[in-house]
Amino acid sequence: MAGITVKDVNAHAFIKAYSAYLKRTGKLEIPKWVDIVKTGTHKELAPYDPDWFFVRAASVARHIYIRKCVGVGALKKVHGGRINRGSRPSHHVDASGAINRRVLQALEKIGVLEQDKKGGRRITQDGQRDLDRIAMTLVEEDEE
Repeated sequence: MAGITVKDVNAHAFIKAYSAYLKRTGKLEIPKWVDIVKTGTHKELAPYDPDWFFVRAASVARHIYIRKCVGVGALKKVHGGRINRGSRPSHHVDASGAINRRVLQALEKIGVLEQDKKGGRRITQDGQRDLDRIAMTLVEEDEE
């Protein structure tokens, strides 16, 4: 089956498979503070999943694959959430910019992303090939 891309597979399944691939290869540089940091001001606790950094990296890679040029500000909006303001109505709050910036820098270091001239980051040819290869393996597993 030629021509299978990331857009052709389920997002949840792809992110799960790509995060497992990133963890298995061991190339992704993880900051020391991942076990104690909150992912945004709207959160009360740090993530329960010890591999949340890999999942966030896979989510960011997929997001940038689908939308060509994305920066930290756009990712803050995507990963933000609803803040509980007590009896007052809830509002949307952006996620942490430092976490998204570190994820982008880590993906840049392993060659999945690169800086764009217009601003933000875009996917490299090697990164696109890796993501499409993982999407292809997901389709092959579904056929079996």
